[in-house]
Amino acid sequence: MADPFPAVYAELRRLAAAKLAGEPAGHTLDATALVHEAYLRLGDGSFGSRSGFFRAAAESMRRILVDHARAKRAGKRGGGRHRVDLPDVAGADPDADLLALDEALGDLDRHDPTAAALVKLRYFSGFSHADAAGLLGLSRRQADGLWAVARAWLFRRLRG
Repeated sequence: MADPFPAVYAELRRLAAAKLAGEPAGHTLDATALVHEAYLRLGDGSFGSRSGFFRAAAESMRRILVDHARAKRAGKRGGGRHRVDLPDVAGADPDADLLALDEALGDLDRHDPTAAALVKLRYFSGFSHADAAGLLGLSRRQADGLWAVARAWLFRRLRG
């Protein structure tokens, strides 16, 4: 299979931009940096299919965002300081939330890899429900069921 990256770069960039748009102010990653870092981590490019490529890209972007959150929490970027807008002072710590989600997602991956892949494609890559289902070869009904299971699993893990 030829390197699919040039053909899907714009789509990955759009998805990364949509994902990062929801991040708090002062986030030091931008969509271009996220996509380029993901590409560097993808390795030799033997994905087997378009679906395999996007699954690998979603996993790579998830790991980059989690690594970034861990580094920020460890004080490696800016000595632990981050920009805080006054309305956000009482808000939750997004890095802690991302790290907790990553841990719960790892548990889900061991329990149900397809459900975890659906979450990664939707949450970390920004694919729509229908597009993520298509990339995983699932019907809409199967994806609906897996999404419900994954949400319940993650909710229980994150709240309990």
